[in-house]
Amino acid sequence: MHIGLVGLGKMGANMRQRIREAGLEVTGFDRNPEVSDVPTLEAMVEALPAGERVVWVMVPSGPITDAVVQDLAGLLTAGDLVIDGGNSYYQDDEPHAALLAERGIGFIDAGVSGGIWGLENGYGLMVGGASRDVERAMPVFDALRPPGERADGFVHAGPVGAGHYAKMVHNGIEYGLMQAYAEGYELLAAKDLVTDVPATMRAWSTGTVVRSWLLDLLVQALEEDPKFGAIDDWVEDSGEGRWTVDEAIDLAVPAPVISAALFARFSSRQGESPAMKAVAALRQQFGGHAVRAAGAATVTPSAPPTSEA
Repeated sequence: MHIGLVGLGKMGANMRQRIREAGLEVTGFDRNPEVSDVPTLEAMVEALPAGERVVWVMVPSGPITDAVVQDLAGLLTAGDLVIDGGNSYYQDDEPHAALLAERGIGFIDAGVSGGIWGLENGYGLMVGGASRDVERAMPVFDALRPPGERADGFVHAGPVGAGHYAKMVHNGIEYGLMQAYAEGYELLAAKDLVTDVPATMRAWSTGTVVRSWLLDLLVQALEEDPKFGAIDDWVEDSGEGRWTVDEAIDLAVPAPVISAALFARFSSRQGESPAMKAVAALRQQFGGHAVRAAGAATVTPSAPPTSEA
């Protein structure tokens, strides 16, 4: 199988490598010529077999994704397939699918979780689209997902839009989990009783009911910088937390934890907070997201923990 991949940033480049390591052929295009396999989007399309092309789009959501889908609609032909693997808003998926369907081109929306460590660990995948399109793209999904049972790392969540909706809710849950760990860290650090906070949280990482990969990442971040002195407590939000809260309001579904976690990120931009430093460190650890340095130097993530839950 030979696919195209548009967008070779932090995740896209790793996905290209993982797909190749699974024995599939990938031609990648990026506006940065240093990482691109071909000079233009047109050249990428020409490199794929006409009428059976599969193109995975991995670019920032919103106008950039819109533009790429528009461009592909003019370059691809009937029988081809586009997969949007970015963090797009689920309500953008149906218009994209309709635009491509006018030209006989299929569309799948894919929520992708795994951050910068997906190359090694695999990516959790939530996809939406027609069953025939999903089945056709299954070799790519199998290459990207974690090893083991397919159902443990992949789901065909429903029709177009379902994949990105599932990923939106996933990210909302992630907000709440991160905030709970961060507040626990601040409580431990605030009391002059626990003398080794990193070791205390590490002791939770095996056997306890709060163990998780996020906890492993927080422990790693604490071991690298026990008081988070190297980073600022300013925490951005990618947008999916806001979308999740919007959905909760529209559906009258109580979501106090996710909502509070989102608002806590807003408060991080108003004054120093140890808990928000922990959230900033976690975003950097699992996703390679930029953090504001508490000095002049930029802080970069290290290798992932060896354990994962």
